[in-house]
Amino acid sequence: MHRLAVAVAVAVVVLAAALGWPARAEVLIGVAGPMTGKLAWFGEQMERGAALAVADINAAGGVLGQQVQLITVDDFCDPEQAVAAGRKLVSDGVIFVVGHYCSGASIPASEIYQAAGVLQISPSSSNPMLTELGRANVFRVQNRDDAVGIAIGNYLADHWSDKNIAILHDNTAFGKVIAEEAKKQLNRRGLTEAIYQAYVPGRHDYAAEIAELQAADIAVAFIGGYHPEIGLMARLARDRGYPVQLIAGTNLGTEEFGLLPALRP
Repeated sequence: MHRLAVAVAVAVVVLAAALGWPARAEVLIGVAGPMTGKLAWFGEQMERGAALAVADINAAGGVLGQQVQLITVDDFCDPEQAVAAGRKLVSDGVIFVVGHYCSGASIPASEIYQAAGVLQISPSSSNPMLTELGRANVFRVQNRDDAVGIAIGNYLADHWSDKNIAILHDNTAFGKVIAEEAKKQLNRRGLTEAIYQAYVPGRHDYAAEIAELQAADIAVAFIGGYHPEIGLMARLARDRGYPVQLIAGTNLGTEEFGLLPALRP
C-alpha cells in the first residue's frame, strides 16, 4: 500500500508540472508515522515501503528528470507531535505526505496539510472523520472503521451467537470507533455483549481485565486496540489456563506481534 501512495504522489507531481508549477531540483515527499514508541514497527514498515518505491522511481529516471527524496518525521502516534511533524514537513517543502499511521495523528495533521496545499494519503488511518471532514487534499487507502466494525459484528454474531461476548477498546481514535461499530452491528443482529468497556493503553499488566472476562465466562473478546496490549492479554489468559478467543483487526498485521516476549512460550 505504500507503493500505491508514492505512485499517486508521482502522478500528482506530473500533474503539477503540466499545470505549470515551478520545477525543483528534487521532488520532496514526506513519510509521517510512529518512528519511536510502542508502534515503531509500523512506522518502520511505512518508511521502508516508501523508500523501496522511491528507489524504483529514481532508478527509472525520477519524475520529469527530477529525483524523488524522502523526508521522514516521527509523530509517535500522538496528536500534538503529529501537528509538529506536519509543520516540519510543510516547512521543508514536501508536496505529498505518506501518513500518518494512527487516525489520532492523521486527523489533526490534515489541517496543517490543507492550509499548505499538501496532498496527504494515509495508508492505515481508518477513523471515518479523517475523510468526512471534507478536506480535498486528504485520502486513505484503508477501510473505514465503520465498515470494518460491521464486518466484525457480523463475524461475532455468526460464530458465537450462543456464547458470552466481550468488546474492549483502548479509547483511541482507532480502537474506540471500531469497537463502537462492532457493538452496534452485534446489537442489530439481536445479540447483546456481556461486557463492553475501555482499558488504559500503555500499562504492563492487564490481569484485572482478563480476570473479569474469565469471571463472566467470556468465550470471545474483540479488542479495539494495538498489538502490545493485546499481546499482554493473550499471555495472561494463557497463563491462567483460560481459553478465551481474542480477536483484533489488521493492527496485528506485524511480525512484532509474534515476537513479543508476552507471546513466547
